Amino acid sequence: MTLHLAVALDGAGWHPAAWRAEGAQPYRLFTAGYWADLVAEAERGLLDFVTFEDALGLQSTRLNEPDERLDQVRGRLDAVLIASNVAPLTSRIGLVPTTSTTHTEPFHVATGIASLDHVTRGRGGWRPQVSGRPDHALHFGRRVLPPLDLSGHPDPAFTRHVERLFAEAADAVEVVRRLWDSWEDDAEIRDVATGRFIDRDKLHYVDFSGEWFSVKGPSITPRSPQGQPLVTALAHDTLPYEFAARTSDVVYVTPRERDDATAVVERVRAAESAVGRPGPPLKIFADLVTFLDSGGAADRKARLDDFDGDELVSDAHVFTGTPEELADLLLSWREAGLDGFRLRPGELSRDLTSITRGLVPELQARGAFRTAYDTADLRGRLGLPRPASRYAKAAL
Repeated sequence: MTLHLAVALDGAGWHPAAWRAEGAQPYRLFTAGYWADLVAEAERGLLDFVTFEDALGLQSTRLNEPDERLDQVRGRLDAVLIASNVAPLTSRIGLVPTTSTTHTEPFHVATGIASLDHVTRGRGGWRPQVSGRPDHALHFGRRVLPPLDLSGHPDPAFTRHVERLFAEAADAVEVVRRLWDSWEDDAEIRDVATGRFIDRDKLHYVDFSGEWFSVKGPSITPRSPQGQPLVTALAHDTLPYEFAARTSDVVYVTPRERDDATAVVERVRAAESAVGRPGPPLKIFADLVTFLDSGGAADRKARLDDFDGDELVSDAHVFTGTPEELADLLLSWREAGLDGFRLRPGELSRDLTSITRGLVPELQARGAFRTAYDTADLRGRLGLPRPASRYAKAAL
């Protein structure tokens, strides 16, 4: 069985001082060409897909408010617009932007991601993300959020607040998925002779009514090539595992070691059972921050730590080493039941090409990674079926 590999793109890399590394080109971070070059390199390496990070506030080292640091990247381009911009410049790689479910209307997300899937001819995806920061809520003025508490022992009121954020996110994904289904596949007639562009009987109201959203539908965007673009979620614990099991096709997890990966896979499968997940099981990808080259990766990371004034801390395992050593780790962790990996290059200017031109050939030599793209659409590449519209089934 071959591995699936994705890369998470964010700024100059996942190390906060990566923009100061040799070759980082920080002056290009907010240009279309910068992102086009990154995705082209990822496609050259035959990766399954790339993800684009996003958030509704400036990056900060503080948990609940902006900081005043001037030595780290602040600001970013909109993830969905980046994906749409690079889409015509690529032909095979999947494009998966992040959006917030807390402050973004699901109707807008549904049309944006469906449009991306049309533009890419079936390579679009989405990562819904909860936005719990109180400073982000102030940009919208529709609600006040309590301070985040990552102490490990939050009070019951905060726990209930987090549960509600994830319940809202689950509703948002449900609305988006219903809107994607609201046009049947053959709703477009385009018959010039009869003057009928669409079959109105094959457009459906979604009629969703919940605590946070009331959406009638149908979507303004015809059903896209994949029917349902790929939905992915990052999860670290039981509640987000259950959110992923209810809503997503792929879950990104953050084990620290091989044995931890086994335990995480077991927890994800338990979450699927707990929520009564229908359909195929989640594809499980482990996230790793990677500093990768034939020698000196640890020294590169140490220099960036010195620039930043502190050692890099991450929710995911931080790897420093050679492509051969990373291949050993990936193949070992795969035995825990993982389907693939989402690599977070610590320093994009160096580590992305080390993945595509070092790690990928090493995995190919071991028969563990493809030597060519075998499907055009993203769902097919991951072995996921194309779902029929739920409304078409109801009409039978």
